[in-house]
Amino acid sequence: MRAATYSSLLIGACLLALAGCAAGPDYVRPAATLPATYTAAANDAATLASEVPLGQSQSFVPERDIPAQWWELFHSQPLNDLVLASLKQNPNVDAAQAALRGAQENVYAQQGYFYPTVDAGFAPTRQKVAGTLASGAASGASYYNLYTAQVSVSYTADVFGGNRRQVESLQAQAEAQRFQLEATYLTLSANVVGAAIQEAGLRGQIAATREIIADQSRLMEMFQHQYRLGQVAQADVAAQEAALAAAEATLPPLEKQLALQRDLLNALAGRFPSETLAAKFDLDSLQLPTELPLSLPSTLVEHRPDIRAAEEQLHAASAAVGVAAAARLPNITLGLNAYGSSALTLADLFKSGTGFWQLAGGLTQPLFDGGTLKHRENAAQAAYDQAAAQYRATVLNAFQNVADSLQAIQSDAAALRAAAKAERAAAKSLAIARRQLALGDISALLVLGAEQAYQQAKLNLVQAEANRLQDTVALFQSLGGGYWNKPQETAAK
Repeated sequence: MRAATYSSLLIGACLLALAGCAAGPDYVRPAATLPATYTAAANDAATLASEVPLGQSQSFVPERDIPAQWWELFHSQPLNDLVLASLKQNPNVDAAQAALRGAQENVYAQQGYFYPTVDAGFAPTRQKVAGTLASGAASGASYYNLYTAQVSVSYTADVFGGNRRQVESLQAQAEAQRFQLEATYLTLSANVVGAAIQEAGLRGQIAATREIIADQSRLMEMFQHQYRLGQVAQADVAAQEAALAAAEATLPPLEKQLALQRDLLNALAGRFPSETLAAKFDLDSLQLPTELPLSLPSTLVEHRPDIRAAEEQLHAASAAVGVAAAARLPNITLGLNAYGSSALTLADLFKSGTGFWQLAGGLTQPLFDGGTLKHRENAAQAAYDQAAAQYRATVLNAFQNVADSLQAIQSDAAALRAAAKAERAAAKSLAIARRQLALGDISALLVLGAEQAYQQAKLNLVQAEANRLQDTVALFQSLGGGYWNKPQETAAK
């Protein structure tokens, strides 16, 4: 008796020891040697400045964190309101939130396998026995009722950690979905701000085009007056008519783009295009952030939601290897298969002598399956290798995004300075040409050339201003958007 007791204790201790480990590899974040800087050439501490609107110098502030609501750095209340409304109403956010809830429920469902399963049943039957056979009832009646009530309890011991690995995999997938939700927030807010800046740029181009048309119209009147005085030829008047028509032809496409941009903003805000969008954006209503936070390269892998999601997918793939490995090991099942009572009448159902029970246990060890389980484990390992490669690709892409944004911001400042210089030179050249034309010292064709140069320079200046804003948004997005700085109650929601 004592030996049997010791044996039982030894078996129990072995099971507890096995329960402390799990098949397959424990997840470890991939070791990566990250660069000290984002670009090969050292970035200047500040960009060039220009004496035009949105021409301020921008400086990079290392290790400064990005605010959660980074779009407020553009100092536009209509833009702030539109971004917050979009985050609340855009259906893509609702879809990402539902996906996260579903992933979390899958974790809870899998955790249920850590506990025994208990089922209760009640089965009333009425039966007729053939007259040539003995009746199952004590009374010998051919017709009788049978009532059976029972409880079944079963439990699968997670000895080799297959279920724990499955829960681990599902938890990693839920975490990946959480970071996908953060990526949805970041992408949506960046798209809204980018669309607003695009609208502002279009309004600037439309305003510049209308000024050009007005100038061309005044010049057309001057040509017609000079033609009546015999100072210019009819061909000069016709050339000016063509220039005016060409300028007028550029306006409808810009107005079309503006209408499409308004539709896009409505859609991003979760509204129909027919609904009125009160907010209107122009370049004068937006301020250029002059101090740009620049996190260290070593922290980028912690902040980018796409990197974190890729890492959690790698974690899930690692746990899936353990699930496949555990499937090749013994499976132990314990349970009270049936405990209940059976009687011919409801009144006798729970009386003495009507009870029955059955205890059972089982151990199953796969011996031969044609290599199915082995190849499934190999497939899980290959999926892990694939997830590891995708993680490295995501990290490289993130560093490329930041480097591209930094170089674009530097180039935008230089481009804006050049555009401003070209616009001033073109305006001065056009003014001189017009005075010379009035004095008869220059041909009309040279004036038309000066006008076209000025028109293009003015549009280039507007586009250069918009580019600075757009690439600033791209930098905030490439650095992760600052979601980790949300207030705790907001993050919990």
